[in-house]
Amino acid sequence: MIRKILFLIAGLTVLGLLIQLIPYGHNHTNPPVNAEPNWDSPETRILAQRACFDCHSNVTRWPWYSNIAPASWLVYRDVTEGRLHINFSDWNRPDEQHVNEFQEVFDKNSMPPGQYLLLHPEAKLSPDEKQKLFDGLMKLKESYRQ
Repeated sequence: MIRKILFLIAGLTVLGLLIQLIPYGHNHTNPPVNAEPNWDSPETRILAQRACFDCHSNVTRWPWYSNIAPASWLVYRDVTEGRLHINFSDWNRPDEQHVNEFQEVFDKNSMPPGQYLLLHPEAKLSPDEKQKLFDGLMKLKESYRQ
């Protein structure tokens, strides 16, 4: 029985080392900041920076675990998808910003995601802060491409 457990541990260790060779998730180069939106207030930007920028901007902070697979795959995917939906650092891009999702995200309380908040408690906003951020984002929505 002990031999089987040791064999399993050795196999998992080898597998863990081998998956580090998969290149997906290792590109942590932040693109340049092209254009931010015209924030309605400095407070809205500060709240967005605290709760949103790691996935929805080009100033992502890449934590140590973003270099270790399989966590690196998950972090990279979240940042890539987040930037596709809303990118506060590339506001005037030709691709559409999904500003219509602000209401849904607020109603479902789905951002930042729970797994992100576990490792980034500073991103957790109070109900008052969430309301202020939402109000500021709704003003961005009104002014988006007008």
